[in-house]
Amino acid sequence: MMYWSIGYDERWNRDIGFDVPGCCDHPDCNKDINRGMDHVCGGEPYGGESGCGLYFCDQHREAKVTAASEEAIPLCSQCTAGKEPFTPTPDTEEWVNYKQTSNYWAGWRTYHENKASS
Repeated sequence: MMYWSIGYDERWNRDIGFDVPGCCDHPDCNKDINRGMDHVCGGEPYGGESGCGLYFCDQHREAKVTAASEEAIPLCSQCTAGKEPFTPTPDTEEWVNYKQTSNYWAGWRTYHENKASS
C-alpha cells in the first residue's frame, strides 16, 4: 500500500496525506482524524475503484466486499449504498494556519500569490 505525508486530491481540491489534519467527512461527525490512507473511503489513494476518496473516522466506515475486490475494503455509508458522496469538510483551522505561516510552505505561498496577481 502507498502512503505519503502530503499530497493533493484534484477531485476534491484539497490536501491529503497522513500529515494533513482533518475532520471526518460524515456530516453528523466532527471527529479529528488525518487525511491518510487509514481513513480514506475505498482504502486506496483517491478512493480506488469503489470508494469516494473522502475521509472518515472508524465509526463512519465499514469493511465491505465489492465487485471490484475480493477483499473487504473500508467504505462510507454513501458508497456502501451506491449514493452520491457527502460534501467534503473544509480544511481545519490548524491546517490553514500551518500553510499560511510555516517556512515549509513559503514557496507555495509565493507561487500562489504571484499567480493571483497575474
